[in-house]
Amino acid sequence: MPGKLVIVSQHYPPDRSTTAAIMRQIAEHLAGEQEVVVLSGWPGSERDESALAGRPAIVEIRNNITAKGALVRRAAAELAFTLRAFLALLRRLRPGDVVLTVTAPFMLPYAVVAAAWLRRARSALILHDLYPDVLVMSGLLKPSSLVAMAMRAANALMFRALDAVITIGRDAEPLLLRYRGMARDRIRFIPNWTTVAPAVRPVDPDNRYRRGHAARFFVGLSGNLGFTHDPEIVFEAARLLRDEGGIHFLLSGWGIGFERLRQFQAEAELPNVTLFERVEDGELEHFLSAADVWLIPYRKDVAGVSVPSRFYNLLAVGRSVILVSEPEAEAAMTVTDNSLGWVVRPGSAVELAEAVRAASLSADPARAERAVTVARSFAADVAMARYATLIDGLLRGE
Repeated sequence: MPGKLVIVSQHYPPDRSTTAAIMRQIAEHLAGEQEVVVLSGWPGSERDESALAGRPAIVEIRNNITAKGALVRRAAAELAFTLRAFLALLRRLRPGDVVLTVTAPFMLPYAVVAAAWLRRARSALILHDLYPDVLVMSGLLKPSSLVAMAMRAANALMFRALDAVITIGRDAEPLLLRYRGMARDRIRFIPNWTTVAPAVRPVDPDNRYRRGHAARFFVGLSGNLGFTHDPEIVFEAARLLRDEGGIHFLLSGWGIGFERLRQFQAEAELPNVTLFERVEDGELEHFLSAADVWLIPYRKDVAGVSVPSRFYNLLAVGRSVILVSEPEAEAAMTVTDNSLGWVVRPGSAVELAEAVRAASLSADPARAERAVTVARSFAADVAMARYATLIDGLLRGE
């Protein structure tokens, strides 16, 4: 009898995060080909209709959702969820099963691999963020701290035990291969995909997000600003450009970084900055079409550590991108290789302001078409086919 696929994720709809949407799409696509059980940590995710044929069975694991800024409470809640997920896996896994998880919370993959090993199942990890590198990059850990060294030691055991590691950026592979026992043939590159249909959206002066401003050129920022992002560089660039009336910043999002932007604006009241609440999914395409260029501001050392999922939707609406990151990062390579915008070194608000100014003066009508063409290569059906091939091979013991 063939084994089943068990997906473990703290984030799953009705959670509105990108991770939740990704895990749901994978689960529902693969459920058409084999038995799929989702162990979800998000309240309200368990539904009666999940038992219908062709749909994944959803099992909700109790989980306390805390604010991202409450680090101690959040760590305690995530540890408790990880332990509950481990026990749930021990009850449900059978030899020959495959368990798929993601790197949030960072303790979860260790528990998943341990449970799979104990039950003689196979395991695969979607590497959205690489720990402890993310914590070091955000300044929460010192590179040589005992905690960082302990996490790297745990990683070495985990990567050796995993049957597959799925990377969403080409820049992650060199970091993974630093771990002894991590083989290249166990690394699968499956990038994330667009959720907006790729097509050039002409700039509409009557777009409601542009109304009321005399500017002719709009700079956008959208999405979750976490510990790996740098909100200050965006605000300082806006401050440097405050007297250039033709440029206006439209900022919408959530997370600890966006709260910092609110604080900055409350103190400075820059006339060239407008803040919006989180834009709902139904309004996202309209909002993304409002700006002429989009910013993605990372802190230094992002290469191989984190990939911005929002990046593909920005290309899908035919917009240029200004990326703050090292040039060897996945998104930066895509921008440079296809002439889709500008890459700015982290930490330099002056260079970011110069890039915004350059973008406002740039006249390259073909860039929008290039962005859409690249976005089409990041299609959901391509990614789903790769996931189906990988999981089928693991279930067959290949």
